[in-house]
Amino acid sequence: MKLRAMTASSPTRAILLSAVWLSIFFYAGRPVRDGIAAAGLPVGAGWGILLVLALMPVLPFLTRRGHISGNVVIAIFSTLLVLVFIGDVLTGAYSLTRWAMSAQTWPLIDPRAVSLTILAAAVALSFVGLVQARNPRLRRLEIRIDDLPPELEGYRIVQLSDVHVGPTIRRRFVQKLVEKTNALEADAIAITGDLVDGHLDELRDEVAPLRELRARDGVFFVTGNHEYYWRPSEWLPALEELGLIFLRNAHHVIQRGSARLAMAGITDPVGRDLHQPDAPRALWGAPTNSVKVLLSHRPHMAKVADTLGVHLQLSGHTHGGQFFPWNLVSRRVHPVATGLRRIGRTWLYVNRGTGYWGPPSRLGVGGEISVIRLTRA
Repeated sequence: MKLRAMTASSPTRAILLSAVWLSIFFYAGRPVRDGIAAAGLPVGAGWGILLVLALMPVLPFLTRRGHISGNVVIAIFSTLLVLVFIGDVLTGAYSLTRWAMSAQTWPLIDPRAVSLTILAAAVALSFVGLVQARNPRLRRLEIRIDDLPPELEGYRIVQLSDVHVGPTIRRRFVQKLVEKTNALEADAIAITGDLVDGHLDELRDEVAPLRELRARDGVFFVTGNHEYYWRPSEWLPALEELGLIFLRNAHHVIQRGSARLAMAGITDPVGRDLHQPDAPRALWGAPTNSVKVLLSHRPHMAKVADTLGVHLQLSGHTHGGQFFPWNLVSRRVHPVATGLRRIGRTWLYVNRGTGYWGPPSRLGVGGEISVIRLTRA
């Protein structure tokens, strides 16, 4: 009976979701429609083009393949939605004030001029977001570790996270990333999940430059949720063949004289039975006096890390919201959306993403390559 009710409600739910989706696009797309009208095309053409644009982001769900065009549409329309809403609020406030004050001499607002201005601003901001997305910046920080052995003073870890090699991030981006990372001459490189976003047979050549990554003590990686969407049984051996050290609920001991650093890593919860995350197991057998660094795609493991005596946890996953205004939402959803935070005695650093997922935009939330230097407290 319950199954029948759920089945019966599915068409209704689909209709409601479609109605909401189209309403959002038609509202945010008003400047597009006005721009088409200004170009001399009929009104019907404007509505038709908006309908096509609204359907383009749905293509990946129908074909199970990424489409650059759909991602670009989402990036532009996300910006349009915010600008149209702000424009409507300001226009409404102006008109209400003009009426309340009987200020008949105040000029009337031309709706089409406002729409065209918003459209131009959205295109310009989308371009800025694209440039920021394609050019991750170096972010350098020092983390003070209690009782850090002198031999590990200045130890440098370069963190990459959420690269999402896939529909719009290809070999050229990866090659530049490798060159920029190698130039930093890191002691260790840590990749904290969501490295790939597509099938191995489609992306094998795109990730090939990762073979050139170099660090004195190795290149370590852990899985994110997206690795499990694309046949991890194929991807994980392929990444290890490129020289990446997969920390599957395990650790690797790095020695500097008499000092030791345990680089540990856990798998993502999406791995479920295949790769259930197990932080205690990852640190089992690590030298008691070692500096413990835990790689975890998701930041929420920090409280567990603190109970295990972890000095530093490196995470990603949040993208810092990726672009405005979703960065504001991300701060509400995630206890730690980006940056450095102390959780008990454990330092947690959340990288906001080196690449991006979906829309090629990082408007106001630029990507980063984190350069972390350990120093004595």
